[in-house]
Amino acid sequence: MFNSKFVKSIKNILNPQSDILSESSGVISDEYLNNISGAELKIKSDEQRLEAMVRQQLKEEFPNIEKSSSYDLLVDAVIHNYKSKQLQATEDAANI
Repeated sequence: MFNSKFVKSIKNILNPQSDILSESSGVISDEYLNNISGAELKIKSDEQRLEAMVRQQLKEEFPNIEKSSSYDLLVDAVIHNYKSKQLQATEDAANI
């Protein structure tokens, strides 16, 4: 169980959603778990769509590449590169 000091510190951090944590019992509410799992599912769904798009584009540009032993590594590298550039653009926009 969570101690009350920990719960209060999380409530301060999550101020807009402070009613999600139940201070009296020290347990995380179902609403909070649903919010987190919903966000995680959306992230996974977005990543799966990105991977599918990368795989499709590679297949179009390089016929029969999916038969290559390094195909999965190439897909991972392209996705990593895309995410890195996206993160850099986000950081650059935040610094402006």
